[in-house]
Amino acid sequence: MAHSSPSQPRPPKIPRVPVHGVLLLDKPVGWSSNDALIKAKRLLNALKAGHTGTLDPFATGLLPLCFGEATKFSQDLLEADKTYEAVVHLGIVTNTGDTEGEVLSTKPVDVSLAQIESALQQFRGEISQVPPMHSALKRDGKPLYEYARAGITLEREARKVRIHQLELLGYEAPFLRIRVMCSKGTYIRVLGEDIGALLGCGAHLNQLRRTGVGALTLEGSVTLDQFIALEDGQRTQALLPVDGLLTTFPAVMLTDVLTERFLHGQRLALGKEGIALPAESGRARVYQESSGRLLGTGLMQEFGILAPERLISTVSN
Repeated sequence: MAHSSPSQPRPPKIPRVPVHGVLLLDKPVGWSSNDALIKAKRLLNALKAGHTGTLDPFATGLLPLCFGEATKFSQDLLEADKTYEAVVHLGIVTNTGDTEGEVLSTKPVDVSLAQIESALQQFRGEISQVPPMHSALKRDGKPLYEYARAGITLEREARKVRIHQLELLGYEAPFLRIRVMCSKGTYIRVLGEDIGALLGCGAHLNQLRRTGVGALTLEGSVTLDQFIALEDGQRTQALLPVDGLLTTFPAVMLTDVLTERFLHGQRLALGKEGIALPAESGRARVYQESSGRLLGTGLMQEFGILAPERLISTVSN
């Protein structure tokens, strides 16, 4: 009787390691934000990771991915303003508001530049938007897109969002190119549809590219292919340091003694310590002066009081 050969032992799992920083990923078309995050986390063999707000699979552009201690500040990017460049296809309405859906209606396009400019003016400033059914918003614990795929349409309440800038980049019928800077929670797909509805011909989003999240831009970003092609040691070098997320906050430098007290969660009366204070109260990034190490964020209050906000573990940044 032939003996079966012993099964090959599985190779040992490589233990994940602490990685701290921010990857400015230029997300490719066709990838979900979560799939891109999982891929980057695996390539870095990172212990902890999170993204800063989803980009639709059909969209490309800036997707900041946070690793390790940087995840403590990812909420700031979720709340931040976003900048997009989009191509709106006039005359065709789809059930998803983008190229991935089925065509619901087509109409001839006969609009002038003056009509377009007049329409865009209606969407600058604070506007109301009804979130699309094909979105990740949840109802009873289930994302809306799951209901949509099952053919169910639910009532959605309109939400207030703010369009800070809406600029016409070009028009070659039936394609309208726009740049949008907007508050969190704005759906560019819905904006495209609403512009088309106002022009009387309907529209859907043909292309969407995110170019900015808060103060972060595509400058210094890497594509997924570029990141994959790097050697293991080079990948961590492609990350921004943790304080790359905090560049809009003023810096406060602490002595070694004050550093210890800050890390123990104590409020510090910096006015009495001869420390250079920011011109205004509010959030600040806090460093140990002697080492240049980021300690976290604090709140500058009245009378030169610094209150710890989010502290980070001892990491090199």
